[in-house]
Amino acid sequence: MIIGMSGCRFSTQEVDLIVHNATIYQVDDAFSKAEAMAIKDGKILAIGKEREILNAYSAKRMIDAQHQFVYPGFQDAHAHFLAYALFKNEVDLNGLKSWEAVCSKVQQHNSDRDWIIGRGWDQNLWPGQVMPDRKRLDELFPDRPVWLMRVDGHAGIANRKALEIARLMDAKGVQGGQIFRYPGGEPTGLLLDNAMIPIQEIIPAYTSKDKEQGLVLAQEACFAVGLTHITEAGLDRDEIQFLDSLQKAGVLKMPMYIMASQDKATIAHYIERGIDTANHQLVVRSFKYYADGALGSRGACLINPYQDLLAEGKKDFGKMLGNHEEWMKEWMALDKKGFQVCTHAIGDSANRVVLNDYAKILGGSNDKRWRIEHAQVVDHNDVSMFGQYNIIPSVQPTHATSDSPWAWQRLGRSRVVEAYKYATLLKENGMMALGTDFPIEDIDPMKTFFAAVFRMDKGGAMANPFQLNEAITREQAIRGMTIWNAVARFAEHYSGSLEMGKDADFIITSVDLMIGTPDQLKENIVIATFIGGKEMYSKKK
Repeated sequence: MIIGMSGCRFSTQEVDLIVHNATIYQVDDAFSKAEAMAIKDGKILAIGKEREILNAYSAKRMIDAQHQFVYPGFQDAHAHFLAYALFKNEVDLNGLKSWEAVCSKVQQHNSDRDWIIGRGWDQNLWPGQVMPDRKRLDELFPDRPVWLMRVDGHAGIANRKALEIARLMDAKGVQGGQIFRYPGGEPTGLLLDNAMIPIQEIIPAYTSKDKEQGLVLAQEACFAVGLTHITEAGLDRDEIQFLDSLQKAGVLKMPMYIMASQDKATIAHYIERGIDTANHQLVVRSFKYYADGALGSRGACLINPYQDLLAEGKKDFGKMLGNHEEWMKEWMALDKKGFQVCTHAIGDSANRVVLNDYAKILGGSNDKRWRIEHAQVVDHNDVSMFGQYNIIPSVQPTHATSDSPWAWQRLGRSRVVEAYKYATLLKENGMMALGTDFPIEDIDPMKTFFAAVFRMDKGGAMANPFQLNEAITREQAIRGMTIWNAVARFAEHYSGSLEMGKDADFIITSVDLMIGTPDQLKENIVIATFIGGKEMYSKKK
């Protein structure tokens, strides 16, 4: 709807876009609200009261928000965008309720690729919660290699053909991983963490065309749920350069902050190149490390053994991945060049090791913004280190709701209170970055909001909130998906809030996140998504 003014007109400045008749949550320091904003050259030129903006500015395009709600574009602090894009070519195994259902869906998969690749199975959803073996896959696919990744990406199951190609049938143990075996010694096909590498290294690569098509579909899906920025959690040099080429060609429009992977070639390349933040569309300023695996596949490294395995007469603490003495050398070299370090740590033992190693380099209060990704189980004796050394917890609230049915089994009733404690961690630095870890979880940031604030799943599967005392407020959740995310990637001066001079990245929603009831929020719709003042998605289309 275009507003026309009659009577005495003020002299107005021409801009590209005006959004008005809205409730605009600026997410500035005061969490101010406005009614209209004027946008020019991709930036917010002015924001304030309806009449003030309409009297001072005119535009060829004017959006009447019809009393709906405007927020800074949502940002995902930890995602695997490229993996999500490639996932479009794979068998989706998420949510299946049995191993039989997984095998049946794999059998129905129609692909002309040599390998059958799938992702998303979760034994915690199956009767008995028993990890699978390869017997059924061997029966169904005796001559075709099959590789199926667990939902967390830290375990996978291979059939005999895949194991033979990867030369794993006679393989010995592996540092930082596990090859599960039958009583006679043959691999069951189940591989954990570093044991997966021989399989992953020989799977035929996707073509550039496959990747490009998947990325276009992936960004369209992200725009439709209100995402305007992705922090990509771990890519190597070649993958980063491929994304950069698509950005420059105008194919990839999703702005990205990339954590480079910890392989030595990638580290050497970016240490030599240094930090380049001139192009806000694709920034490489951080490195992703892995301290341990995941809780669901029992790869997270714990201070005390896994409670459910103790009941079976087994004593297992999980494993650390890699050599932390090597990390320290690399982290010191990265620190000298000004790079941010972001380390995956799930278990309380892994978090303790990373916190102590960070402390040796950071030395005390600082603004280096080093992060722990997930910070999932943190012993109460270690929590204060986040504040003491200004370490940012980068968490995924939907992990808490997804894991709630079984996390207590892994940790025990008395220890599960040390997990997913977002309110406790938030107090340390007064901020945290929120993400999803998609495709491990769904891409929808409203599910992040729901899990963070209500400690419930948006889909309604949970009967009761999970550790409600660790919920954060609505304002904190919105900040965690916007301005705090920008701070976590050194972008708060141009992103994360709707203020004069900042990028015009915003969304329009149908429900007010600050006052909507849970039932209303379940029905919330993203009406439109804008990046740099340009419309990336509209519900009307």
